[in-house]
Amino acid sequence: VQLVESGGGTVQAGGALRLSCTASGFRCDDSAIAWFRRAPGKEREGVGCITFKDGITRYLDSVKGRLTISRDNAKSTMYLQMHSVKPEDAATYYCSTDVYRPFSTSSWDNWGWYTYWGQGIQVTVST
Repeated sequence: VQLVESGGGTVQAGGALRLSCTASGFRCDDSAIAWFRRAPGKEREGVGCITFKDGITRYLDSVKGRLTISRDNAKSTMYLQMHSVKPEDAATYYCSTDVYRPFSTSSWDNWGWYTYWGQGIQVTVST
């Protein structure tokens, strides 16, 4: 199982940025990809998730309306589209998944559930 993030970098506050997470090495049908982030000095927090099969999404309340998660199953790639970026969005972003247990949207932000993680990608917000 491999997850590879791409698309990070520096974005101006108020701007937009799209992160990608390409998955390989497993069947996705019953699972999901979640995005987490960790800013310096802060706890890791779930940003959102999307199920592979139905495209059901969940989001952290503070990012609703600004961040959108989508998927392209043909490419095994999930996207995190960020709009109206704020300084507090600056962090290292990780995509994650698990292939051993049925996914539950009710606990999507429980980072301990996820077995596989990408290497992380940095998002810097300039003001």
